[in-house]
Amino acid sequence: MRLAKYLAHAGVASRRAAETMIAAGRVQVDGDVMRDPARDVGEDNRVQVDGQILSGPEARVVYAVHKPTGVLSTAHDTHGRPTVVELVGEGRRLYPVGRLDADSSGLILLTNDGELANRLMHPRYGVPKAYRARVAGGSVGEHALQKLRTGVQLDEGKTAPARVRRLRGDLLEFTISEGRNRQVRRMCETVGHPVVALERVRLGPVRLGNLKAGESRRLSTAEVAKLRASSGSGDPL
Repeated sequence: MRLAKYLAHAGVASRRAAETMIAAGRVQVDGDVMRDPARDVGEDNRVQVDGQILSGPEARVVYAVHKPTGVLSTAHDTHGRPTVVELVGEGRRLYPVGRLDADSSGLILLTNDGELANRLMHPRYGVPKAYRARVAGGSVGEHALQKLRTGVQLDEGKTAPARVRRLRGDLLEFTISEGRNRQVRRMCETVGHPVVALERVRLGPVRLGNLKAGESRRLSTAEVAKLRASSGSGDPL
């Protein structure tokens, strides 16, 4: 296995970030600094990162978590605030796939597979994400819905077309493939309907389902295979 991939599978970082670490001289193989990310390594090699010996690639796992509002979608917080990683009783190092704002709730994935996480969030792969937004300003009219569907102008440019349907007067369901900062909230505010509550209900083929706030579940091998397929990755778990 190539060194950069070995580090990614060991849960150290994504493959791209691992290549940067290798180029910076932070990785040693059998006691020698290794700057070639394509170097083949295996069980017989001793791999160190910043002086710490790796035990080898971990089994890769993915968890679906129902993030409550007020919980941060980070692995650690220097101010001691609650994070999504704390919701999963798992000994492996897990990292959130993307982010949900602290004031948003719903589905977030945690994994130790940096390569999969990068693919799921990279705009190139267009993995769809679905949200339900309860908005202010009364019932959302057809004119506002059409603007949301065709794209609205934000500071950094016009949003891509989105699938938007009205579930009831003030409740909308969005399906988008972009990942702009606070995108759904900003889109709704642009058409005069600020978001009151926002919940993510789907990421790729994975749905929030019946998970209650604060609960988590490990995805099955079949679910992870579908997730990989949605991100254009055929690597087996």
